[in-house]
Amino acid sequence: MRYLPHSDAERAEMLATIGIASEDALFSAVPRAAYNTGAIDLPAHSPEFLVEAHMRALSGKNRAAGDGPFFVGAGAYRHHVPATVDHLIQRSEWLTAYTPYQPEISQGTLQMLFEFQTQVAKLTGMEVANASLYDGSTGTAEAVLMARRLTRKKKLVLSGGLHPHYRDVVKAYLKDDPDLVCLPASPQGQGDILDHIDDQTAAIVIQTPDFYGHLRDLQKAADTAHAKGALLIVVVTEVVSLGLLEAPGTFGADIVVAEGQSIGNALNFGGPYVGLMATRKEFVRQMPGRLCGETVDAEGKRGFVLTLSTREQHIRREKATSNICTNSGLCALAFTIHMSLLGEAGLTRLARLNHSRAIALADALARVPGVEVLNKTFFNEFTIRVGKPAAGVIEALARRNVLAGVPVSRLEPGKPELENLIVLAATELTTDADIAALANGLKEVLA
Repeated sequence: MRYLPHSDAERAEMLATIGIASEDALFSAVPRAAYNTGAIDLPAHSPEFLVEAHMRALSGKNRAAGDGPFFVGAGAYRHHVPATVDHLIQRSEWLTAYTPYQPEISQGTLQMLFEFQTQVAKLTGMEVANASLYDGSTGTAEAVLMARRLTRKKKLVLSGGLHPHYRDVVKAYLKDDPDLVCLPASPQGQGDILDHIDDQTAAIVIQTPDFYGHLRDLQKAADTAHAKGALLIVVVTEVVSLGLLEAPGTFGADIVVAEGQSIGNALNFGGPYVGLMATRKEFVRQMPGRLCGETVDAEGKRGFVLTLSTREQHIRREKATSNICTNSGLCALAFTIHMSLLGEAGLTRLARLNHSRAIALADALARVPGVEVLNKTFFNEFTIRVGKPAAGVIEALARRNVLAGVPVSRLEPGKPELENLIVLAATELTTDADIAALANGLKEVLA
């Protein structure tokens, strides 16, 4: 049975309206070689209980992050999520709520998003934040487009320390725009993005801590960029770091983008996550996504609404600041609940614990023959160089039940100078036994 209820006459009328002769013409841009003309290679249908048994067997092959020593980070981090978070977000009034276009019946959702924005603004040291984006990578792409609208310039410079996935998402958004400058990888913190700023530069994008774990000098970057009329976009993939590091806004950042997964959201097979974006108040009309505002109703009582909505796609269509027309509402709620449970002091303690665990890991690995720690500064993540191709080392350690980080070659293939590098992360969940297992495993594998 077809899901779409349209009759043949209705379909013919729609085709005539858009000026094509058949439905096939809608796909004329797809090469014929890409068409699947045969049967799809899937098993025959089975009873539900057999399918369930098959799926359970497949899921049993998975190795969860909590099944042993785990040092994988590179933009997604394993943190403890209190049971309270999952309990509250699964309440029906939150789990089923969607678009709060009618404020009179959406006050709970709108207030939650307003509180979320307040938390993000305080974390980043900025004046205004939106009600979330999809994730940190798409948020970075939205930020560079926003910078172009604000400055009316084209040139964009991405730091060599920017996460490779984030860089690739920006390139996809801009379709390999010639005015996009992507600097070479900088695993030892080398490379000076400031040398690439000129009068035609709309913005520079710097991640801190960067993909390789280095902390970046934001004040110098902001001063240099602003002297040329460019904006500074700061990217943070590990939002817990903002509990210990000074907020980017205090250094003069113009737009701050972050991945909020670390607060309230588990790894969850890669998503969904929640993108954070904050900026200066003067730039708010060019900020993409939803924005919740506080107001008063006809009786003078406090209320909440979606504000400055003429920026958004559901009103402006193709003239909107972005084609994003929703937000990661449930993930933003999880972030807000977890952040409320932590409080300012709790977030600081959590950040200190992460940093101390990373120091213990770095000290242990520095004593392993054949391992070089590249970082002088880091938060809870850093890069090591080993004496063999990193991908093989990671596989050998995985067979010993140790997930030892991310080989840089996985994200930056075809670059021999990066082949022996591994990015490792330690969080509050990293134990002394985990560190010892990794150190001993590396000694064996590298011997």
